[in-house]
Amino acid sequence: MSVPILPTISTVCIVISAVLVAVGWGRIKKGQIESHKKSMIAAAVFAVIFFIIYSSRTVFIGNTSFGGPDSLKTYYTVFLFFHILLSTTGAVLGIISLWSGMKDRLNIHRKLGPVTSTVWFGTGITGVLVYLLLYILYDGGETTSLIKAILGN
Repeated sequence: MSVPILPTISTVCIVISAVLVAVGWGRIKKGQIESHKKSMIAAAVFAVIFFIIYSSRTVFIGNTSFGGPDSLKTYYTVFLFFHILLSTTGAVLGIISLWSGMKDRLNIHRKLGPVTSTVWFGTGITGVLVYLLLYILYDGGETTSLIKAILGN
């Protein structure tokens, strides 16, 4: 079995991001503010690397459709929708959390940080499951780039 390199790299990046969020959360609970900040910035960097790889791949190579059994496609689609909703929410909350922390808006940051972290863990877990369903447990389906889909080629 061979796995596609870009989805593998991007999935590893999102896992590293989630692990760094957990590390940062643990550090702030111990009062290690600078270490917390560094962990969270590093988590954001890995999330941005993921996003760059994912969005570039979507535009130029394409997204892979579910290649598993037809009986599971509806469940996969609902799960994928949940993952997309969770990841979009996590990204927005992450931006607000980073901004509020960097601007010392700690009243916002302290309330939003734990929610953001929890959503990000869910994003990481569901992202790994999407990867496993698309590339490990089943052979990926058809891949069509956004450019080809738009231009009809």
